[in-house]
Amino acid sequence: MEYIDEYRDPDRIEHLVDQIRKTSHKPIKLMEVCGTHTVTIFRNGIRELLPDHITLVSGPGCPVCVTSIEGIDRAIALSQKKKTIIATFGDLLRVPGSETSLLRQRGEGADIRVVYSAYDALHMAQQNRDRQVVFLGVGFEATAPTIAAVIQRAKEAQIGNFTVLSMHKVIPPALKALVQSPELEINGFICPGHVTTIIGTEPYMPIAHDFHVPCVVTGFEPLDVLQAIGLLVRQIENGESKVEIQYRRAVSPGGNPRARAVLEEVFEPCDSIWRGLGPLPRSGLNVVPSYSDFDAERRFDIPPVKGREPPGCLCGDILRGLKGPPDCSLFREVCTPDNPVGACMVSSEGTCAAYYKYSTSERWQAGKTRV
Repeated sequence: MEYIDEYRDPDRIEHLVDQIRKTSHKPIKLMEVCGTHTVTIFRNGIRELLPDHITLVSGPGCPVCVTSIEGIDRAIALSQKKKTIIATFGDLLRVPGSETSLLRQRGEGADIRVVYSAYDALHMAQQNRDRQVVFLGVGFEATAPTIAAVIQRAKEAQIGNFTVLSMHKVIPPALKALVQSPELEINGFICPGHVTTIIGTEPYMPIAHDFHVPCVVTGFEPLDVLQAIGLLVRQIENGESKVEIQYRRAVSPGGNPRARAVLEEVFEPCDSIWRGLGPLPRSGLNVVPSYSDFDAERRFDIPPVKGREPPGCLCGDILRGLKGPPDCSLFREVCTPDNPVGACMVSSEGTCAAYYKYSTSERWQAGKTRV
């Protein structure tokens, strides 16, 4: 544990915070775009350590949270087909659709099973040859290569009753949409470590070069995040906008070419709807035609749906960084982890769930004034 403890050392953290506090008092707004960073920030009280002129806002970094209501509704429609098993990661079960959720559908008799990996779903298909097994593919670039590898394996083994409903998202188009929003005025991005281990730093270059917004890729310990904030502040004060890597123990500029090769063999970019951001060009991943036998979109006749947000839910604004959980009238009073109204309260990486778990009532009010 010694190595990890280095990134939690109180003396090193205090020294770094002192350095950040000595910077100029020019207002700076930074956004983290990874749900694990959101948890680290709230769990360790990082917002409260920073000077008032530095504001942290949470972005669309939770893959379950940004899965569109239309996507959830389509998964629910699939669960109602005869002789079909839906395999999904557990946190997707409780995400509300327009009318119901996968969890409620399971309670009403649909065969919906929680798995820990796409390989579990493939094994399920091998054991249930008389049933169609549909795996719900949700995640960013860090998750999608593993699912692509499972699709490759299904083709090699000629498993004909296994398909994937791809609802994957890719991060860079979302960053571009955020920097183009006049409402936000983001001055810097804390970029996701796990995603960048796959894609490398090149996809962030247009954000830094074309939009003059600096980016720092960082890890998930308190000192990681504070070091990233320090690097971003230094860039902003020096009038720079470049992509830096704080998380060098895991991330290289070139990413993981082998994982990307698997990803690119099975998936291709497509337009995709994000909860909160709406439709974004080339921000999703579809199964390529050569693997169409394993694409649930092509295998099944899924009726078109138009999703509907729950009344009063501010998840869309929260995912864009325009609002914080305390700004939502449903937060904590109606919407709780046991009774989530919006997707941001479902996943442990969701902003509302992080606020709910780690913030005191005083911090909610502080967050409300600073977001």
